[in-house]
Amino acid sequence: MKSEILRLLKENDTYISGQQLCEQFQVSRTAIWKVIDQLKKEGYQIEAVRNKGYRLIESPDVMSKAEIDSLVDTKWAGKNVIYYDETDSTNNRAKEAGNNKEPHGTLFVADMQMAGKGRRGRVWKSPSGSSIYMTILLYPDIPPVKAPQLTLIMAIAVAEGIREVTGLETKIKWPNDIVVNGKKICGILTEMSTEIDYINHVVIGVGINVNQDTFPDDIKETASSLKMELGKRIKRSGLIAAVMKIFEKYYEIFQETEDLSGLQELYNSMLVNKDREVKVLEPGNEYKAYAIGINQTGELIVRTPDGKEKEIYAGEVSVRGVYGYV
Repeated sequence: MKSEILRLLKENDTYISGQQLCEQFQVSRTAIWKVIDQLKKEGYQIEAVRNKGYRLIESPDVMSKAEIDSLVDTKWAGKNVIYYDETDSTNNRAKEAGNNKEPHGTLFVADMQMAGKGRRGRVWKSPSGSSIYMTILLYPDIPPVKAPQLTLIMAIAVAEGIREVTGLETKIKWPNDIVVNGKKICGILTEMSTEIDYINHVVIGVGINVNQDTFPDDIKETASSLKMELGKRIKRSGLIAAVMKIFEKYYEIFQETEDLSGLQELYNSMLVNKDREVKVLEPGNEYKAYAIGINQTGELIVRTPDGKEKEIYAGEVSVRGVYGYV
């Protein structure tokens, strides 16, 4: 009821009467008042006028199940939200839920993570009150070898979601880092449970630097936040809702072809590495090449100095700019 009342307040510019809310939710005026009072304590500015009802004046940067529920406008992606003020890792919670067959598209969101994860076991720093830490649970009916393509779909969704909410020009550093003005804003980590030829579940974790003001010395040259780039705070729940809506749309395009053919051109238009010289870092080998773009299965196509084209696989190598991060 709390999420639905909040959604109604956001959708209406005029007052909603207490009687109307009582009738819609089949509860007493006291029950409605308690919900309104709880929302006020969470920071929502709600005006109450006798004989008129309630009107939402201002929404704060609240991270809660009710706030996210009130904003998500999808068929299944993020429709079921499980929220934590604090947890070890939203990926861990999603994998556990996958083993218990929680619904497809369930979204796990935390205000703070104690054990956030990045690629190759790196720790993703996860303070409270400033970032988005979320993981979506999926049950794709595709061969396990195709699952890494889902990471690129999420990269497109995050990049577009940030553009939509902030107006910032976002790019993708292959395969799945989101960059603004050459600095990393977001990391994405996909994990899955599989049999030999069957996927049990896939979880895609997303960490977006939203309202940080500073970063540790070891990453401050390559990392930034949306607030630092835009000059003002961003409401995190609205960005979550935007990413979920876009991801749902592109996931369904992927389902039709089971590859990236329908999204390849869009991804390449966002690819910061495209048509640039890059440094390819393979285990025990490092060389320069010219990045052409991704193919239909998400590998990066590069042209080596001898003129040959080569497919680069994300799980095996890293790509850097010749003179820095991008």
